[in-house]
Amino acid sequence: MGSSDSKLNFRKAVIQLTTKTQPVEATDDAFWDQFWADTATSVQDVFALVPAAEIRAVREESPSNLATLCYKAVEKLVQGAESGCHSEKEKQIVLNCSRLLTRVLPYIFEDPDWRGFFWSTVPGAGRGGQGEEDDENARPLAESLLLAIADLLFCPDFTVQSHRRSTVDSAEDVHSLDSCEYIWEAGVGFAHSPQPNYTHDMNRMELLKLLLTCFSEAMYLPPAPESGSTNPWVQFFCSTENRHALPLFTSLLNTVCAYDPVGYGIPYNHLLFSDYREPLVEEAAQVLIVTLDHDSASSASPTVDGTTTGTAMDDADPPGPENLFVNYLSRIHREEDFQFILKGIARLLSNPLLQTYLPNSTKKIQFHQELLVLFWKLCDFNKKFLFFVLKSSDVLDILVPILFFLNDARADQSRVGLMHIGVFILLLLSGERNFGVRLNKPYSVRVPMDIPVFTGTHADLLIVVFHKIITSGHQRLQPLFDCLLTIVVNVSPYLKSLSMVTANKLLHLLEAFSTTWFLFSAAQNHHLVFFLLEVFNNIIQYQFDGNSNLVYAIIRKRSVFHQLANLPTDPPTIHKALQRRRRTPEPLSRTGSQEGTSMEGSRPAAPAEPGTLKTSLVATPGIDKLTEKSQVSEDGTLRSLDPEPQQSSEDGSPAKGEPSQAWREQRRPSSSSASGQWSPTPEWVLSWKSKLPLQTIMRLLQVLVPQVEKICIDKGLTDESEILRFLQHGTLVGLLPVPHPILIRKYQANSGTAMWFRTYMWGVIYLRNVDPPVWYDTDVKLFEIQRV
Repeated sequence: MGSSDSKLNFRKAVIQLTTKTQPVEATDDAFWDQFWADTATSVQDVFALVPAAEIRAVREESPSNLATLCYKAVEKLVQGAESGCHSEKEKQIVLNCSRLLTRVLPYIFEDPDWRGFFWSTVPGAGRGGQGEEDDENARPLAESLLLAIADLLFCPDFTVQSHRRSTVDSAEDVHSLDSCEYIWEAGVGFAHSPQPNYTHDMNRMELLKLLLTCFSEAMYLPPAPESGSTNPWVQFFCSTENRHALPLFTSLLNTVCAYDPVGYGIPYNHLLFSDYREPLVEEAAQVLIVTLDHDSASSASPTVDGTTTGTAMDDADPPGPENLFVNYLSRIHREEDFQFILKGIARLLSNPLLQTYLPNSTKKIQFHQELLVLFWKLCDFNKKFLFFVLKSSDVLDILVPILFFLNDARADQSRVGLMHIGVFILLLLSGERNFGVRLNKPYSVRVPMDIPVFTGTHADLLIVVFHKIITSGHQRLQPLFDCLLTIVVNVSPYLKSLSMVTANKLLHLLEAFSTTWFLFSAAQNHHLVFFLLEVFNNIIQYQFDGNSNLVYAIIRKRSVFHQLANLPTDPPTIHKALQRRRRTPEPLSRTGSQEGTSMEGSRPAAPAEPGTLKTSLVATPGIDKLTEKSQVSEDGTLRSLDPEPQQSSEDGSPAKGEPSQAWREQRRPSSSSASGQWSPTPEWVLSWKSKLPLQTIMRLLQVLVPQVEKICIDKGLTDESEILRFLQHGTLVGLLPVPHPILIRKYQANSGTAMWFRTYMWGVIYLRNVDPPVWYDTDVKLFEIQRV
């Protein structure tokens, strides 16, 4: 039958379904088969031929027909899985049913009355097969559907290569098949790389799209930070009920990490061959991160008796239902597996950078946000992986692309989620000493980035990019300033030598953040000054020798420190500072930030095109909730510090008991109207001014300024190189206060960030699935869809 005929017949069936007010019997195969038996429709056809308005009409006016359609389509998938899909016709039926369910499921999820439908049992669909009487043994429709999809993903000659040689006995028994021998790609726990097969990849992709659609029920529930976070579809699919859980987890992970978009290492190869792997890899990455959506904060406590199962488990089992995907991810421990995963993720994250370097030389991938979520999950659930990443300078292959994305997205309102996840990953890494140490490696890669040219290390790159984000990003990034500076504080004790460009950037930030109008305009702004002073103190106390550039910059800008020490606290001055603020809406004055020339080949970060869609995100917790303070002891080990309740802690960051009103104020997108209620008082200014950690810097200035001035007078110097040479050989041993203990603020998981990740991840998946547009124009509740 011609494809136009089959489309016509399919469309007729859809119209009949919407116009029949009488329920159609489930046994009326002639009617139901029109939807899947004789048609050869692509998934795009199904979306075009089954309009949203008609699905909703059936749902409202003939609900039993919609119920039967779903039930019959699932039944066909179950039959296909049982028989092993040997004939072309069976394969076609499975694909058609899969496409139809992908189309219809979101409209079932958007209606609260229908949401339980898939979790009800259907008469006659007993676990044992036949028999109407067998109801207590019946499986809910959702379970039958998920198990059928899992079976179909390891179906010889349909989604995997058959291992049978002869054609006579070609039917491999689906029930005895060991799917671990059919893992899709070599990598973790599997050495054999099957021959690539276009058709198998396309079939897997369609089934994964259906699976993702099943999981997407989460999009139709409003965000709730309470532990109502378990998605019943994911929970069942990742449980021991699914006998393919391990090979499927491995297949998804290996498919993503083994993917090389370059095309066998030949530049421009993708222009000759179309790359059919990418859609599968994208889908695999999306399914993987959704199955790993598990709140690690709530499962951090070990079980009562502390028992553990399995071979290489480090921690006790999380309470509640076991998510096998999270379990498997947390158990990976072989060095070569870690190497494979890290190399794969780094290769894919670096792909868009190579693009700017050798335009069009490789296929540009678009799923870097999913990769960042996956990397986050790996570090969060598998501490051995985190330590492996930090063990060598390979971590820099993750750092550089993240900094590239942060810099590139800083002006684009629609990419604020990408900015957050990049910063969260760096916050997590910065809690480990090794990260700071690795940053001392010279930076020579020269990825074209719109930042000033400098010669220095990866630490310089990080600080220069952060400075650029703070001074030229859009307003909605202000809540991230605390995180950015916390990262710099965490790494500062280990930074051996900062370049002059970087030293000037840090002092420019201090200058901007210590203006009276900025300090007095929001309840939390002074924390940024505390963070920067802590950075300077750490470097002076622990890395004075190599940091003559920073010391020189501090001497040159000494007036800023003196102004801070003499900050006025009287009401008239406070009032005057706030008047100035009304005239200056900019978060930072850009004067004097000596931008210099940008790198060759770089393009400025562009704001979002008008009309770009973006999804809303829930607010992220404040830095005090995101992190936990630890002190580094003499031997380099960390011990946790308990915050004192109901008062500001030493460094001016809010203690746990402080009301978060001010925090919320600061988080409003338009900070011009930020604090209607809050206004600064002299007592408030004094309360933190007295705690500014200025002693070390004041002592340094007291000792060095006269010496530097003397050199200038003696030699009639205007040349800074001479002064720098003097500072390089100078020493302050015995002249500075006793070094303070190093404070690290380590990221700590909490339900607030778990909720943020859930909305971000589903928002990305919603916006990335446009062909076909699986969720467009359905009534999602997890986030709002806005136009920039």
